[in-house]
Amino acid sequence: MSPTPEPGLPARVRVHEVGPRDGLQNEKALVPVDVKAEFIHRLAAAGLTTIEATSFVHPRWVPQLADAERLFPLLRDLGGVRLPVLVPNERGLDRALALGAREVAVFASVTESFARANLNRTVDESLAMFTPVIARALDAEVPVRGYLSMCFGDPWEGEVPVDRVVRVARRLIDLGCAELSLGDTIGVATPGQVTALLTALNAAGIPTERLAVHFHDTYGQALANTLTALRHGVTTVDASAGGLGGCPFAKSATGNLATEDLLWMLQGLGIETGVDLDRLTETSLWLAAHLGRPSPSRTVSALSPKES
Repeated sequence: MSPTPEPGLPARVRVHEVGPRDGLQNEKALVPVDVKAEFIHRLAAAGLTTIEATSFVHPRWVPQLADAERLFPLLRDLGGVRLPVLVPNERGLDRALALGAREVAVFASVTESFARANLNRTVDESLAMFTPVIARALDAEVPVRGYLSMCFGDPWEGEVPVDRVVRVARRLIDLGCAELSLGDTIGVATPGQVTALLTALNAAGIPTERLAVHFHDTYGQALANTLTALRHGVTTVDASAGGLGGCPFAKSATGNLATEDLLWMLQGLGIETGVDLDRLTETSLWLAAHLGRPSPSRTVSALSPKES
């Protein structure tokens, strides 16, 4: 492929790999801890420098990630790789800090329906729960990422007003989140909506450099939406190796944007990521064999060895 840059796009994009957490949490079968550890090591070997490792939620809610205490110590040799983990509350933060986690994330909902389904709280109650989590993490010099789910549409409430997203985003920034990831949890966003939301967040005093995007590909819009965000100046994009993922609390949510599909587009635009697409493709094929099904990523499929 001969790169053809587009004027105005960033020279480099940081890929925030979410496969080991957001991807595997939606698998029906439990993935052995040694497979998860090797998966993360393979991702790092492919050049990914930010890999969301796991989640310290109660095992009853996400049994696929119940092995966080066993997994995290297996990653101590990954020097130079950022390994953020999701923490739902102070108990989750305690567990993460005890294992030496150096970055954490909280997961907030923009809509009341999903806040109830995911956190069993109202939006305001969930933000109140996160307040001491964020404060204690910052006291321990551990930066906090804030996820905002249902930023564009909700399966129960329909289209989400921009001002509602801005309100929750502003609250998380004021609480101390260093970065916000804007989630299109059910994959209904289109490029115009992405531009409108990013513009509104900027108008509310939240700079683009503190924003990341997290698109699901339900309607095939994830790459178009990502390109729109890049044109706005966003330089951090969430993606999942092999297109793994969904959401166990929103059944209409399909897979995340595949990291390989994202890399193919970025390489074509001459945008640096530091990630080796061939090695990443090999990793996704390896994991797909463990999961017993093909990768949904179109790029993985296109680059896979074909039987004669």
